[in-house]
Amino acid sequence: MNRLWRSPALLVAVAAVLMLGAGLVVGWVAGTASPGNDSAEAGFARDMQTHHQQAVAMAMHEWEVGEDEAMRAIAYDIATAQSAEIGMMRSWLNEWDVQMSASEPMAWAGDEHVHDLEQSGQMAGMATDEEMTEFRSLTGREADIMFGELMIAHHIGGIDMAETLIDLSDNDTVVGAAQNMVTVQKADITNMEGHLARIESESGGEE
Repeated sequence: MNRLWRSPALLVAVAAVLMLGAGLVVGWVAGTASPGNDSAEAGFARDMQTHHQQAVAMAMHEWEVGEDEAMRAIAYDIATAQSAEIGMMRSWLNEWDVQMSASEPMAWAGDEHVHDLEQSGQMAGMATDEEMTEFRSLTGREADIMFGELMIAHHIGGIDMAETLIDLSDNDTVVGAAQNMVTVQKADITNMEGHLARIESESGGEE
């Protein structure tokens, strides 16, 4: 990987530009729809932003300190793509003139889609504060492995949220974005599972 892209500051800058650019472009498209404050679309956008923010934080740490180039490349793609999606969802909320943050996570899912929050109070798939603290203390191969384990679980939770939105919404813009998230994150899971198996095999399965 080109050394220019090894700078954490540069990745932050790229992510910020993607968030802004996605917000401007997608905001124009989403301006034709007006979901309400209590809609599934608004709730999904608020909660998925929070979900994505943790994924970006994990991906940036792996990209900065990880050892395996393939896993670091996945982390880079997650950080940039999900930063752009955060900008997109913020733009939706602005265009719809609804609240930017949620007081009750996953309330939008409805009784017919049971999504119990984790015991920590966080949405499904999100790492706990303790797990994030441990992950941030790791570097090299150990970071690669924990990143893969945490991000696979994180993606599974994100896919579940996106599929719930698809079931509930008839907003083409939001449904299309959710379908793309499902497709991309399923591919990420397959790739990370393969790389985790390879990393552990190359090191004799030692933790």
